[in-house]
Amino acid sequence: QVQLVESGGRLVQAGDSLTLSCIVSERTFSDYAMGWFRQAPGKDREFVAAISATGDRTRYADSVKGRFTISRDNAKNTVYLQANALTPEDTAVYYCAARPSLSRYYTYSEGYGYWGQGTQVTVSS
Repeated sequence: QVQLVESGGRLVQAGDSLTLSCIVSERTFSDYAMGWFRQAPGKDREFVAAISATGDRTRYADSVKGRFTISRDNAKNTVYLQANALTPEDTAVYYCAARPSLSRYYTYSEGYGYWGQGTQVTVSS
């Protein structure tokens, strides 16, 4: 069973930065496409960023483009989300997701079969 554990969420002020991490308990982590999603209170879960298995391709939601960076360290079975210039609109529970795929990444939640439990990011104004 593939397990994902996110960490790094916390209360920050507008303009601050933080880094979320997601550790994946899967021997073949380097064969998995990874994504970050978020869900704010009363809203649907939305795509934030995705990265291919090798890390050479990434994709971002327009709302975070230029502020967030997704990366991965396959030697550590970890995917990261560096979030800069945070605003209150970034407040949400952030989830990482995984799917075995050597060639693609996915920008929709249905594309992923494995999910973490989420980590709360709260941005105060």
